Amino acid sequence: MTREEKAVIIDELSQKFASTPYFYITNASGMSVGEVNALRSLCFERGIEYRVVKNTLIKKALETLDTDYSSFDEVLKGFSGVMFHPESGKVPAQLIKEFKKKSGSDKLKFKGASVDSSVFVGENQLDILISLKSKQEMIGEVIGLLQSPAKNVISALSSGGNKLAGILKTLSEKED
Repeated sequence: MTREEKAVIIDELSQKFASTPYFYITNASGMSVGEVNALRSLCFERGIEYRVVKNTLIKKALETLDTDYSSFDEVLKGFSGVMFHPESGKVPAQLIKEFKKKSGSDKLKFKGASVDSSVFVGENQLDILISLKSKQEMIGEVIGLLQSPAKNVISALSSGGNKLAGILKTLSEKED
C-alpha cells in the first residue's frame, strides 16, 4: 500500500470517526470465513458498517480528532475491525453479545468503543454499553415524566370544575 493510498484511508476514517458518534473496535481473529460472513450480514441487517483496518491507520485517524483517544493505544494491537452505527451506541454491543451467544464461541472480542466521545475499553464494558439509553429514549422518558404531572393537574381541574359548577348551581338555586 502506497503512502497516498494510506493518506486517503486515514482521511476517510477521520471523516467517518468525526461524523459517527458511535464506533466499536473488535477483534475477529480466529474466525472462519463463514463466521466473518455471518457477522458482516448481521451488521448489514442492523445498519452497522463493519470495516477491517490496520491499527496504525486507525490510530492516525483518531489522532486527527479533538477527543483524546490515547486510551485506545492498548486496544489497537492485533486484528482490528471497526463497527460504525450512526444512531445508537448500544446496537453494536447487542450485536456482539448476540453473535457470541449464537455462535457459541468467544472468537469475536470486544476491544473498545466510543459513544458520544466517551471511551469504553475492555470486554467487561460490553454490558454497560448494552444498558446505555439512546438520546431518543432519554428524550422520550423526559417528555413522559413531564406530561404525567400535567395530565394529573388537568384531570383534577376538570373533575373539580364539574363539582364547582354543581355547587354554584345549587347555591344560585337556593338564593332564588
